[in-house]
Amino acid sequence: MLESLRFSSYCWTMNLTGCSRVRVKHLGSWASAALALAAIAVGIVSCSGPSDQERVAELKLGHVGAPGSLFAVSAQEFARRANERLQGRFKVSVFGSSQLGGDQVLMQKLKLGTVDLALPSSILSSIVSQFGLFEMPYLIEDREHMSRVEKEVFWTQLAPHALEQGYRILAVWENGFRHITNNRRPIVHPGDLEGIKLRTPRGVWRVRMFQAFGANPSPMALSEVFVALQTGVMDGQENPFAQIHSARLHEVQKYLSLTGHVYTPAFLASGAARWNRLPEDARRILEETAREVQAFVYERAESMDHELLQELQKAGMMVNRPDRETFLQASGEIYRQFTQEVSGGDELVQAVRELTKQAPAAGQ
Repeated sequence: MLESLRFSSYCWTMNLTGCSRVRVKHLGSWASAALALAAIAVGIVSCSGPSDQERVAELKLGHVGAPGSLFAVSAQEFARRANERLQGRFKVSVFGSSQLGGDQVLMQKLKLGTVDLALPSSILSSIVSQFGLFEMPYLIEDREHMSRVEKEVFWTQLAPHALEQGYRILAVWENGFRHITNNRRPIVHPGDLEGIKLRTPRGVWRVRMFQAFGANPSPMALSEVFVALQTGVMDGQENPFAQIHSARLHEVQKYLSLTGHVYTPAFLASGAARWNRLPEDARRILEETAREVQAFVYERAESMDHELLQELQKAGMMVNRPDRETFLQASGEIYRQFTQEVSGGDELVQAVRELTKQAPAAGQ
């Protein structure tokens, strides 16, 4: 047998396009036979690569939060829990700090299926008009109120609109209560915002709200905000404590005004077309895990609110409490616009207000 291999031998080897047959030329010695046998052995191993069941499919989760932000902490906890349950068939990999793009780009990539999951917040109000509900100032009072709104309003009246636009919402998490920072002056009344160049996220209603308050708002990606504040392109911005601290905005901002003007949820989302291509058991695990993580998100968010306010004060920010009533009075116009321009807007606002401080039903 070995003698016959001296004359002419074939083996199968793996290249970039699959298995190809390579001729081993006659060497006229026992070295030829040894080489041929070795090539056959390697070819057999190479051509019997991992089966479809053995391959691990990566699920990319993109978000704009910096390391240490609530976005980052939430996404990593979700990935950890989901990966334990997916048992190696799929792996959720988290890409923060806008590595896969800012909010607008991420939403496009979800639609195309080039990103599997994302964590949008205010950006959804520019895609699904009814999501502008969460841009209305002082509408959501606290996390308990938000929990009732999620159950009674969000899943029945808002999530279906997102699905119509090609986005599947898996769970409602949190971005947080937003506060104003700037380098000009403490903000006590809306009039104090007059002339201040204020960065906002890419949400039409946030821009309109700050125009009504007297500021000069400009939408900008979160990844660009630090440099804009540092160079004076922008005077200020508004964000939850977790985003302010993790993005180190306190290093380039002097005043922190605790306006709490808007509570913004975050939504773990997938493109509907991409979602439907996943196996049913994988979809079930991802969705169940996403909703289970909400309790962790809310608990972590509450603790971060207390911890990070102290950290920002220690870092030298001058903190003040604005006159909430004057901001409420200045909010009438934005509500009028929302209820007139958005289909079902008035009913949505009323439904949320009816759940304010609502006592839980008996047995709950």
